[in-house]
Amino acid sequence: MSSTEIASHRGGAFLWPENSLLAFRSALTWAAEQVEFDVHASLDGEPVVIHDATLDRTTDAVGPVAALDWSALKRVRLRGTGGDHVPHLSEVAALVGPTAQRLRLEIKADVIGRPYSGLVQRCAAVLDGMGVRGRTVLMSFEAATVAEASDLGGFEQRVFLAETRPMRAMRPADAIALCRSCGATELGVHEGIADAVLRDALRAAGLRLSVWGANHAESIRRALALGVDVIATDDPPLAIDLRRGVVPAA
Repeated sequence: MSSTEIASHRGGAFLWPENSLLAFRSALTWAAEQVEFDVHASLDGEPVVIHDATLDRTTDAVGPVAALDWSALKRVRLRGTGGDHVPHLSEVAALVGPTAQRLRLEIKADVIGRPYSGLVQRCAAVLDGMGVRGRTVLMSFEAATVAEASDLGGFEQRVFLAETRPMRAMRPADAIALCRSCGATELGVHEGIADAVLRDALRAAGLRLSVWGANHAESIRRALALGVDVIATDDPPLAIDLRRGVVPAA
């Protein structure tokens, strides 16, 4: 069996409404190792679980997440769930905490791309209250956010997520330097960027490699063959079956 871990991306976005408690409950029934989700800050600084900086795409409300306080966001409903509200980080941690799976938490930036002030510390406090900071992989596309998490310490891994276009222009040594600069222990890239040269360079530097965007059989097989450390996928059951060799090659 491959040693590559599987993370249910947004709870398994191909199968359930993304970043919903419905999706997370389902994800915990699969033989994946991690549950992946995204966090923004409410107006009053609470960590709320939603991918976009605005409510428009996935909820029955509109406007920036950060325009509403937590008491108002609790009344916002996620489309396709039959009434689920936008979750708080504590609710996701309460679901994952008693299981063998771990949290894979991506801290997002606000609607104009700025890191939320105090959000890393607030996430850490919530995770500590649930006893799961040490079982949480913290990720961000913002190096400053990863650096803040590195300064706080206590997370299982710290992942710098590299945007695809800049990553195409980087040498592995450049990517390693970026990870070093913010204290990342893992580099996350789109699956189409990952290759053996990058993998080997990262491992020689003591760093891990993870991918997202591996959502169909071909890309999942490629990531498994490459032996990346983690695949974040929208179709966890397919990835699990491919890892077990249940789904034959085309």
